[in-house]
Amino acid sequence: MKNLKMTLGMILGTAVFLTSCDDDDKDATPSMVSVYTTNNSDGNINIYISGSSMTMTTLTTSSTAADGAYFDGTSVYQVSRSKNSIEGFAVTADASLGGVLDVSASLTSTSDMTSPRELAVNGDMYVVADNADADGNADTKDGRLFVYQKSGNNFTLRNTITTDIKLWGITFIGNDLYAVVDTENKLAVYTNFLSNMSSTSLSASKTVAIEGLVRTHGLTYDSMTGTMVLTDIAAASDPENDGGIHIINDFMSKFNGVASGGTIALSDQIRISGSNTKLGNPVDVAYDGQAGVLYIAEAGNGGGRILAFSNIGSGGNLTPSMNQSLAAASSVYLYKK
Repeated sequence: MKNLKMTLGMILGTAVFLTSCDDDDKDATPSMVSVYTTNNSDGNINIYISGSSMTMTTLTTSSTAADGAYFDGTSVYQVSRSKNSIEGFAVTADASLGGVLDVSASLTSTSDMTSPRELAVNGDMYVVADNADADGNADTKDGRLFVYQKSGNNFTLRNTITTDIKLWGITFIGNDLYAVVDTENKLAVYTNFLSNMSSTSLSASKTVAIEGLVRTHGLTYDSMTGTMVLTDIAAASDPENDGGIHIINDFMSKFNGVASGGTIALSDQIRISGSNTKLGNPVDVAYDGQAGVLYIAEAGNGGGRILAFSNIGSGGNLTPSMNQSLAAASSVYLYKK
């Protein structure tokens, strides 16, 4: 535990310094950087918080496997794969003290899903990507997006969208929902996604390929820097060293400049990959654009890890600036205050 705290404290502490200090604001109070992780090993939530000091807290939940995570400032949410629902847990001041806390869900959705993965939030709307076969035909590529509305301490399933692509990672950019095309190297967008109020089938508004990427899983968008980051698990059968990260700066310009069905060239990206990276099956990513720090949920290498990369400008075969074991790591979410 001591080594974990020291290593994680250094990387999160660096992020805090870089995001809170500049030439015109030397006396600013450091930001609090929190990293929330879930896993498919024990279903617990690990929280790493850095402010004036760094602490690690484990929230012990009744789930045994979980995926997408989100924190709204007062509660942390995870998608329970063992319960096929969204769970929300009120985070009290105790979470900043470190150690292990037993928690009970303060709100849950109904158990509607089959194989839930990533969670994307837009206001009071919570969208979960489900990668189970939607039509019972393994030869067709499809998935479902479950749209929940949060009101007070309740989740209500508003509608379900059936897609003609396999799903995993999703994220909102404004009102548009971006989704990775699982088993492929493609990225899709559903424009004005939440305007689809009824349960229906829906095709993507646009789909582009990402050159150099084999099989994408996780994605995140940093609005401050205009950067999209996607993870590449490559061959799922090789969990150790064949994965990578693709960074696309000035993303909207590059995405809009390619016709649907076209390709974003590798020359318009930065790729991190190689034996030093510990990237085998990176399934999720969070990006602190101000600090230039990437956080990765690595599901395969060494049985699972949480990684961070802090010198990403040129990409390549980088050594992680933080490397900690987390069995079957499944998602990572960054919150700054």
